[in-house]
Amino acid sequence: MANQETLYNVADRVATITLNRPDKLNAWTATMDREVRAAMEEAERDDGVRVIVLTGAGRGFCAGADISLLSTAAERGLDKKRRAQALAGTKRKGARPDFQKKFSYFPAIEKPVIAGINGPVVGLGLVITLYCDLRFASDGARFGTAFARRGLIAEYGMAWMLPRIVGISNALDLLYSARMIDAQEALRMGLVNQVFPQDVFSAKVHEYARDIALNVSPRSLRVIKRQVYAAMFEPLAKAIETAEREMVLSLQSEDFKEGVAHFLERRPPTFTGK
Repeated sequence: MANQETLYNVADRVATITLNRPDKLNAWTATMDREVRAAMEEAERDDGVRVIVLTGAGRGFCAGADISLLSTAAERGLDKKRRAQALAGTKRKGARPDFQKKFSYFPAIEKPVIAGINGPVVGLGLVITLYCDLRFASDGARFGTAFARRGLIAEYGMAWMLPRIVGISNALDLLYSARMIDAQEALRMGLVNQVFPQDVFSAKVHEYARDIALNVSPRSLRVIKRQVYAAMFEPLAKAIETAEREMVLSLQSEDFKEGVAHFLERRPPTFTGK
């Protein structure tokens, strides 16, 4: 079945998932939710994909939940079925329960997920970017939580993720005030990793993604991502023990042999991910 509200493209080992409701600033719908989840899973299964970029069509990334959904909830409330749908997660074998909730499944995807924030991102859209591994913004992007100005709260684990990215005071500022900030303020807070000019934004994001996809061991990426997210719940001693175990395994891997060989032979790597 053809996608209705997203686009999916693979080039140079990078899968790009594009939210495709530009006339609505890519406001999030149930259809978009299903399509993004299916695209993430497809990219993860595809051995030809090593990095995933999530971005928006048109002038915005995501304006949050579609206003029609919010209007319906305000008028009628949520019945039992709708409450279950709103909280439905993704069952992933081997993933910790924290990363099987709605929207929190991105950290369990075994490949890097980059948010290409091409324009305004608000509310639920901002929540979704927090679960991406990296966030790059155009200089025209703007950010806001919006929830407190709608009589809502910090949704879908945002109260846990946002302070870990920008610190407690910055997180409370963004949540309390629900004010909009520009890309440079987001960069100063650490909310985004880099800011690029709008006219070269997409090219710069994909340049970064291609560099990882073509020059970095996919096995290393897979293990490092798992280490970092697991360590968020572990004491230092446990993280060190995990690193020691993983180092022994990496020294026995094909990618380690290739990593040494291509460096000594001064040629591009041909990593297999094994």
